[in-house]
Amino acid sequence: MGTGVMERAAERPAAAGAPALAGIKVLDLTQWEAGSVAAQTLAFLGADVMKIERPKGGDPARIASADSADADSLYFLVLNANKRGVTLDLGKPEGKALLRRLIERSDVLLENFAPGTIERLGFGYEAVSAINPRIVYGSVRGFSDESAYRDFRCFDAIAQSMGGAVSISGEPGGGPVKPGPTFADTGTAMHLAVGIVAALHQRHATGRGQHVKVAMQEVVVNFCRMGFARQQITGRAAERVGNGSPSSSSAPSGIFACAGGGPNDHCFIYTARDSITGNRQWNTLLRVIGREELIGDPRYDEPQKRFARQEEVDAIIAPWMLRHDKREAMALLNGAGVPAGAVMDTSDLIDEPSFRATGMLTAVQHPKRGEIVLPGWPVRMSESPTPPTTCPPLLGEHTEAVLDEMLELTPEEMRRLKTEGVI
Repeated sequence: MGTGVMERAAERPAAAGAPALAGIKVLDLTQWEAGSVAAQTLAFLGADVMKIERPKGGDPARIASADSADADSLYFLVLNANKRGVTLDLGKPEGKALLRRLIERSDVLLENFAPGTIERLGFGYEAVSAINPRIVYGSVRGFSDESAYRDFRCFDAIAQSMGGAVSISGEPGGGPVKPGPTFADTGTAMHLAVGIVAALHQRHATGRGQHVKVAMQEVVVNFCRMGFARQQITGRAAERVGNGSPSSSSAPSGIFACAGGGPNDHCFIYTARDSITGNRQWNTLLRVIGREELIGDPRYDEPQKRFARQEEVDAIIAPWMLRHDKREAMALLNGAGVPAGAVMDTSDLIDEPSFRATGMLTAVQHPKRGEIVLPGWPVRMSESPTPPTTCPPLLGEHTEAVLDEMLELTPEEMRRLKTEGVI
């Protein structure tokens, strides 16, 4: 198919009833989490995402945390659903030539190489824009171009440390703690995907693509905005508050042990800090746990008073919580109007029926692993269906199909390229 036909297809908005990014072609040159999830996000919105990897080994995430000698790691699999797999050796001139031809026919390119690497390969933004001025070029960096740390390597834990998240995580008086989720990586992916979608929208007006850059450190700063509010209120660095809320001065607000005794047999209770709502929730909570005699007690009749007596408040609630399992406690409290959430672990969540119904978790068949469960996409759009979650590609699984479809290479040409190690 010629370049002009491909460009015209990408120009047309997705048809009614089609996924929002149907017709958008994406070249995913990323590896590991942040870039891969950004590309996967575009795939969940309907884009045709082609993961470009080197023929030998591919994305190093394929062997990260591997529990199987002959199958891609589950780490790789949860980051790369709904993509097509293409191998190109960009160290060979013909591999670079093929990528240039794919760039001519694509709408988006994503990369998250170490600083300077993509430029040395000849595919920095200026070079790619010269090939296709309409392309939207997405880059993940650890730090902004203006940062003194711009040439430093960055991973999720580094970004969380240098973006402020680690400093405000942990117990008061204790040391800093890295949060469990890789939200610097996945958060960067979400920010990059939003920027790319915005750039695609603007392209309709300008006729040109642009360079969309996201720095992981700045993403974490964005997530820590409440800490900056505290900094300016108190005049000192935001402090660790454990299970409390950094912007709240109410109690109860914390995690309580429940019946069962397991490591995650707990439930979080939260009450509002304003007097009207907070006092109503507190009085309701006292009724639920059978401590009505404390309603109106002047020691606990305002959020600020309860906050000042947090240990006493927690001690009032704790015995009742221990008599109920976490789901029962959550149901009883929520049924009465008290915000509460069981501490759900991945074993609880992987079998949650609602996630299977919505596609948030989907079982797919992997050719080497059999059935695996993959996280999906949480956004629901009334006029744009989310494509079903599909199994991540094997290394180079769709190379020939993509090169045939987009570049019209003959079987003979592809056999030669494979023999020469280009694909």
